[in-house]
Amino acid sequence: MDGAIAADEARNEADWKVGVDIGGTFIDFCALEANSGRVASLKVLTTPEDPGAELMTGLTLLAEREGFDPKRMTRFVHGTTVGINTIIQRKGAPLALFTNAGFEDVIELARLRMPDMYSLFCSRPDPLISRDMVFGIPARMRADGSESQAPDMAVVASAVAAAKADGAQGIIVSFLHSWRNAAQEAAVKATIARHAPDLFVFSSAEVWPVIREYERGSTAILNGYVHPRVSGYLTALEERLKDRSVPARPMLTKSNGGLMNAAEGKRACVNMLLSGTASGVIGASWLARQAGEDQVLTLDIGGTSADFALIIGGEAQFGTGELIGEFPLHIPSVSVSSIGVGGGSIASVDAQGVLRVGPESAGSTPGPACYGRGGERATVTDAMVVCGWLGHSEMAYGQLRIDTGLAHRAVGELAARLGRPIEQTAQAILDIAVSEMFVEVEKLASRAGVDLRDFTLMPFGGGGPMLGAFLARELGMKRVMAPRRPGVVSALGGLVADLRGDFIRTIFSPLSDMSLAGIGEAFEALAREGRDWLAAQGHDGEAELNLSCDMRYVGQSYEIEVVLQPQWLTDGNAVAIAQAFHLTHEQLYDFHDPDGEIELVNVRLSAIGAGPKLSLPEAEEVEVAAIPARRLPVYTGLNVETVDLYERQALVAGSKFHGPAVVVQEDTTFAIPAGAQARVDRHLNLLLTFPEQSHV
Repeated sequence: MDGAIAADEARNEADWKVGVDIGGTFIDFCALEANSGRVASLKVLTTPEDPGAELMTGLTLLAEREGFDPKRMTRFVHGTTVGINTIIQRKGAPLALFTNAGFEDVIELARLRMPDMYSLFCSRPDPLISRDMVFGIPARMRADGSESQAPDMAVVASAVAAAKADGAQGIIVSFLHSWRNAAQEAAVKATIARHAPDLFVFSSAEVWPVIREYERGSTAILNGYVHPRVSGYLTALEERLKDRSVPARPMLTKSNGGLMNAAEGKRACVNMLLSGTASGVIGASWLARQAGEDQVLTLDIGGTSADFALIIGGEAQFGTGELIGEFPLHIPSVSVSSIGVGGGSIASVDAQGVLRVGPESAGSTPGPACYGRGGERATVTDAMVVCGWLGHSEMAYGQLRIDTGLAHRAVGELAARLGRPIEQTAQAILDIAVSEMFVEVEKLASRAGVDLRDFTLMPFGGGGPMLGAFLARELGMKRVMAPRRPGVVSALGGLVADLRGDFIRTIFSPLSDMSLAGIGEAFEALAREGRDWLAAQGHDGEAELNLSCDMRYVGQSYEIEVVLQPQWLTDGNAVAIAQAFHLTHEQLYDFHDPDGEIELVNVRLSAIGAGPKLSLPEAEEVEVAAIPARRLPVYTGLNVETVDLYERQALVAGSKFHGPAVVVQEDTTFAIPAGAQARVDRHLNLLLTFPEQSHV
């Protein structure tokens, strides 16, 4: 009786912080009880037909298995793929675009760039708003912000009626030079609201007030396209949490690696389009810092894709222009490169008899053949099963049992078409998957100007540890670090993320002593906006304000972002700003022009409110040889070898062993190739090192 009372008291005093990330196949949970440091994790299969239902299933399972109490949840952070999937599947809201008369083709013309200039069959994607739903409004704002022609509101009213008649659910207003003066967009938006209060309206200047009408307009279109589905999803999420008596205010992970509240997420939907991939990188960078790793290549493999990012100096890298499906996203986001190769990627033989892998995926329904959920086509996961790396324990916290017979049947059909043994066919599928990732990673390294041999690979996601070590070996990387719970790193990223809001203002000014006052005023205005934003998110602590400018040499078409120190503006130090630009230009392009005239285009500010200071327990390392649970046959590429299988929960800090080997755990399986030396560190990360002679 006393024990039961003590357990109830402990539960009542619990402080649960929960991170959730929804992927294409699984929803991941990472729950931290802050008082004890205990971590609970879980994976649940997604329900595409009812997004969000799996969230309630996961909370119920956590309560049953881990003693988790939703009423004691003080932090709830959520990442979702609802927005990006809406764009990829083109299931967004029917929209109309109101723009200046004579500029109706801006969205279709875009930047006149082809996705692949060397392909004879390359084509650009169809715009999210068809040309017949673009309405030209007689109006003109000059580049200096003065009005040349007021909007013709009679034409606006007529266009609203036509848009509604053609089935538009929302309207995007994007006029020339609204970055300088948004009055015309605001006036047209107000007129639309009077004539059609049932339509939602977004103006380009309120979504992202940046120069260049295509980038500003396309960002607003993305925001409007996903708005109904994202807003509806978040409303249902809030209701479901309320029904479970969850007191925590739901927060959402953003594309920039930060957080925002759900109320803003319903309005600023574009900010969360890359939330899942971004939070994975944030979680990985936090784990890397904990382990003392400051140069890391992250590899996040899920069911449908593989995502790569660089962590340099312990920090994630940021940029603009990340692709959302087929469309560029022009707001700041964590720099991530993706390729359509995941655990569920389907292998096929084309008309020429060539084996191919992806980008089509089996997803969660029906999933790989070996899941026994109706899938019949061979996938990367099935190939891992046939080779013997996978299928020796339950997967996804006991929710999946691998059917090796179904995997052999699916891969066997391809083998028969190719006229090759089944093991060789399975190995070929894995080799193709690794080679496609290799090409994408090499592109990333070239763009960043880094030598990957100086980096540590961190594989995570359900599929990262399956293929990560093989990719590292091909890249010539010396180290691999797999976290204790690789399958829920994205969910962890939400737990450790900060509030982060990005703000921008176009100033278009030469860099000189005379222009510094205007630059300082712009930064002060953005600083006030940033502090107000943090307050609206419920943050009452210190605000970290990071300043930067988009700058270029006069005559250049595009600019680069340069980090600035506030003291340079306070002191009126134009020389320091110029030197920072020259240095950044040199680092990116290997040259600079010390006599070149410099132009400032945009000023940027990131307002950051620090999240909770969390830490995971550490263990003292005691060097000991790991004891395998059993041995099993694995096809390693040339022949079948008998390799050791280890259970992750039995490996203690200091455990050592060598490859080839298989490590099984509740959320993934780690395949370790020959030549790798393995060790468990004090954070229970599994570290692999490759001797020099094993590099390819």
